[in-house]
Amino acid sequence: MNAPRINPDGRLKGKTALVTGASRGIGEAIAARLAMEGASVVVSARTAEAGESRLSGTLHETVDRIIRAGGQATFIKADLAQAVERERLVEEAAAAYGPIDILVNNAAITYFIPVADFPEKRFKLMMEVQVYAPFHLSQLVLPSMRERKQGWIVNISSGAGLHPKPPYSGRVGGAVYGMCKAALERFTTGLASEVQDDGIAVNVVSPGLVDTPGVAVHGLITEATKDRVQPIKYIAEAVYQLAIADPKTLTGTINYAEPFLKGLAIAPVELV
Repeated sequence: MNAPRINPDGRLKGKTALVTGASRGIGEAIAARLAMEGASVVVSARTAEAGESRLSGTLHETVDRIIRAGGQATFIKADLAQAVERERLVEEAAAAYGPIDILVNNAAITYFIPVADFPEKRFKLMMEVQVYAPFHLSQLVLPSMRERKQGWIVNISSGAGLHPKPPYSGRVGGAVYGMCKAALERFTTGLASEVQDDGIAVNVVSPGLVDTPGVAVHGLITEATKDRVQPIKYIAEAVYQLAIADPKTLTGTINYAEPFLKGLAIAPVELV
């Protein structure tokens, strides 16, 4: 088997990609996959350096991973809960590599708290980061995408966006997270219907259960769920495939990573 590598002349050569929430986990994997196909990748999160978060992983490490493999990447630290930070992020990303061709809205902040106890402050923060930030970032990149008649927006959702079905398990704490993801999916299909004539695709990738630092801190992988853990490369590959798809034929879709790839008869590549 060939070792994974950066192909500077890949399908994304000349493209600028912005990936949020890319200091670790799914966002880091997506950034690596897009860089492998020649994209110039801007990664963003709140954690730039070691010691800034209780979780492992930093933007510096994500960029170093890509550059060591021969790719092109830079990071911009930003707090997506702040509108001025979102505006600065898009401005500085475009200044670094040119107008954004691919926007991946992956950043999230999550609290698993029962509805009866959920604090207003945390509710508003989750909605700001997981719903309004993707909405606002999309607004910020759309003018350039429309001008150039091309663009790909990929929103990262979750199976939590699906309605629970009886018999109910009694598990509590996921209602607000599910609300955010359901809203993100509805935004995706709505925006897709507005911009298809502009050559812009807007789609969702919904991961399965993935072993990431965030998942670990919430204790979501247990004896009961460990058999459902999905390799992170499936999500990264699904995002890449959507980032090269024709907006005329593949937009406004909610894609569950593994079945989506199986439908295309594509196996995920190993990541650099």
